[in-house]
Amino acid sequence: MRNSFKGAASAAPFVPNLLDQLPNAVIIFDGKTKHLLYANPAAESALDLSRKSLVGHLLGELFADNPALNEMIDEVANNITTAQRQEMILHVFPNTIHYDAVPAHVVIALLEDPDLLLMEWFPLDQQLRSERDERVTQQVEANKQLMRNLAHEIKNPLGGIRGAAQLLEFELPEKGLREYTQVIIKESDRLQTLVDRLLAPHRRAHTTELINVHESLERVRSLVLAEFPSGLRIIRNYDTSLPDIIGDKEQLIQAILNIAHNAAQALSEEIRRGTAVIEFRTRVARSVTIAKQRYKLALDLHVIDNGPGIPDEIRDRIFFPLVSGREGGSGLGLTLAQTFVQQHQGFIACESQPGKTDFHIQIPYRKQELSA
Repeated sequence: MRNSFKGAASAAPFVPNLLDQLPNAVIIFDGKTKHLLYANPAAESALDLSRKSLVGHLLGELFADNPALNEMIDEVANNITTAQRQEMILHVFPNTIHYDAVPAHVVIALLEDPDLLLMEWFPLDQQLRSERDERVTQQVEANKQLMRNLAHEIKNPLGGIRGAAQLLEFELPEKGLREYTQVIIKESDRLQTLVDRLLAPHRRAHTTELINVHESLERVRSLVLAEFPSGLRIIRNYDTSLPDIIGDKEQLIQAILNIAHNAAQALSEEIRRGTAVIEFRTRVARSVTIAKQRYKLALDLHVIDNGPGIPDEIRDRIFFPLVSGREGGSGLGLTLAQTFVQQHQGFIACESQPGKTDFHIQIPYRKQELSA
């Protein structure tokens, strides 16, 4: 087995440089031994391991046994054909508490060196996800504008109702009747708090500073574990080489805290059994498109839990204001998280099924951050 990609590079020295620029994941491996010799940056991101860590791995250590994939490789390796392409479910084993099942378009091709094979793949739902995220963002923005307008319309008459109830309380001849005015005052205060939360993201000035995302995650971790001290593990899966991002530290902490706190509350049964797990995972994403704008690099942050999943009836509406899957919930936590992330030119997406809910945040690195 070759120890590096030098064999292929000598036949076509320009190939690695070109492959590094591709947005799709590409690996090159020995067709006989199935040992990995090269991975481009997109494959590093997809497999959740660095190129240095990937080289030398067996193909079977990265993908679950897949008869269709094995058949494609055998046909190309045995020179029955020079290339094969097929759509399939790839079971990828990233360095997390779960493996990923990815519907993908896969290409296997023979290189000039007869022992070397190239594998390229890209998720089939990539375009669909991009369109869905854009549609959800537009819907959320429209709902936020509606709620802001509604909050402003409610605020003034609400203050009048509370003031009138206080004046009425002073004039009531019987103290027993004050129980009713107290109901009015307390409910007015509750609604005022709700209105303030709806308006909060737009009142406070957006400040910027260099943020170490792992320090923010550690703060969130300590806050969640302080509230749920037993039965819950929070796994750190950090890429400590990530550069700092420029943004509003308190907003970023609040966004992650809202997501992690929701996850912990959804894990009540798992916490009771002592099996609850939340994972914080950070990586760098390359060549990402957010809101139709292309960025070279972005912070890629996942908050993953092993809870029951989000109910089907609200899964497509979880970022809308006042939508909650928990009795007594305000339905504002994820709305505020979405607002804070969007103010950093980023996005939040969510994929959920029983046993795994993954909130995915991407925030682009801007040029001044990369040169800092």
